[in-house]
Amino acid sequence: MLDACYEENLLRILLLTLVLAIALFNFTGIHPALAAETFNGGKIFNANCSACHIGGANILIEHKTLQKAALSKYLENYDLEPIQAILDQIQNGKGAMPAFKNKLSYQEILEVAAYVFQKAERSW
Repeated sequence: MLDACYEENLLRILLLTLVLAIALFNFTGIHPALAAETFNGGKIFNANCSACHIGGANILIEHKTLQKAALSKYLENYDLEPIQAILDQIQNGKGAMPAFKNKLSYQEILEVAAYVFQKAERSW
């Protein structure tokens, strides 16, 4: 009887731990692999992008902000592959936005894309 009770409590603890881990992962709103990249991405963003996109805004074209709804509207394939869509925009530029593929390394662009994605998901 004691063994069955012990096993049941252990199972409950494991189940609770799993539920909490899933909840924590969903609460953060970002893939764990991108978490480290967002720290450097913020620094790179501030040094290269914030002059035009301070706080996720756009000083040149007001409606083309870095808010999730705007990105979804004007970046091709954003709803299917948001990180890739942001990467493409940063690398190649478009319209008033310059291309950064010759100014930043691919790793730096990836870090900025992860940062922009995370900030957009959290409404800046």
